[in-house]
Amino acid sequence: MARLTVLYDAQCPLCVHLRHWLLRQRQLVPLDLVPAASEEARRRFPALDHESTLREITVIGDRGQVYRSTAAWIVCLWALAEHRPKAHWLSTPAGQPFAKVTVLAAAKYRELTAAPCEGRCEVPAPPG
Repeated sequence: MARLTVLYDAQCPLCVHLRHWLLRQRQLVPLDLVPAASEEARRRFPALDHESTLREITVIGDRGQVYRSTAAWIVCLWALAEHRPKAHWLSTPAGQPFAKVTVLAAAKYRELTAAPCEGRCEVPAPPG
């Protein structure tokens, strides 16, 4: 895998924070971070169900692989130099429950804080 595209909710404070965090990490696999359901996302992936990408993190590999939810978070960590070992552990039977609970907690937080996108998602500026 040479490149991953991460579709994230640009109206979600947690998602935007994680976007900025991902960009600051040393990447073993380059990450393109694109707002979910944006014109750019629709142009790159015309066959994708873009409404579903607003409900859960979606990562697309350069060969068309689609990762959602817990698998998407794990593949994001796998792409990062310092977090690849953690990604391997999270994909094991011992780590999977931790990964699932973390994603469920993030989804609940997102549900409580995200503004509706309504098809006009834009990339917010990084904090000053």
